[in-house]
Amino acid sequence: MAEGIASMRRRRALGQLLALPASAALCTPWAGAADLAAPVQPADASATRGTLRIALEGTYPPFNFRDQASGQLAGYDVDVAHTVATRMGLNPEFVLTEWSAILPALRAGRVDVAISQVIITPQREKTFDFSAPYLYSQSRLIVRENERATYGTLADLKGRKLGVRQNSVFEQQAMAVPGIDVKRYPAVPENLQDLAFGRIDALLDDSLLVGYLVRQTQLPLKAGARIGAPLRAGIAMRKGRPQLKLAIDKALREARSDGTLRALSLKWFGQDASNMPPA
Repeated sequence: MAEGIASMRRRRALGQLLALPASAALCTPWAGAADLAAPVQPADASATRGTLRIALEGTYPPFNFRDQASGQLAGYDVDVAHTVATRMGLNPEFVLTEWSAILPALRAGRVDVAISQVIITPQREKTFDFSAPYLYSQSRLIVRENERATYGTLADLKGRKLGVRQNSVFEQQAMAVPGIDVKRYPAVPENLQDLAFGRIDALLDDSLLVGYLVRQTQLPLKAGARIGAPLRAGIAMRKGRPQLKLAIDKALREARSDGTLRALSLKWFGQDASNMPPA
């Protein structure tokens, strides 16, 4: 009986995370819809339009997700996006996009920026410009609560199934270690489900996601080992828009100086992740 109730609770928690957002006033789902506006080319087009079109996953708590009580988008990325857009004198227009399609949507000009925990890497900097970092984190393993095996490094997962988000830095880290059976997922909810029900042995994702899961959900999961060096998240944009980059960096600089970024980080993560951690 107790086991059945626990299973129902786990399924309910997973259901909340798996609930895909519906359209809202300033929220346009992107799936190649015919009524999408043409790609924005001029650097000042955002100001002319009065909105900042922002690619956002919308299923990645606590960074960006649909709040079950209000039905509104919520999370650190969402609050940062509102802060930046407002300080630029623009309205944020969120374009919900599956994670694996966010950077292609940005490259194709369907949005102005991506604010969805996009990690800055040398490879991505060849294609996109980034703002100054607005968040610092680290890769971390997630395992089941009753896991008896000890995975201290990725090498310990050789011969095991490791879940990662498709086209993410976590996928790159996993693929760099031979012998791991890497399973790729388009979004977080699906891989959380597979881990919770034993279809994979561990997940590799953001350490701030792990803390949220432990504190806020009833999923039978726990934090594992930290992996690699600190990660930096920035606002991604197409190259060739220097005025947009200057305006975004100015907004972030002001938000950092007046304590807004720190307050938002404490709100969502219970710690200040807006500044580089001490060495």
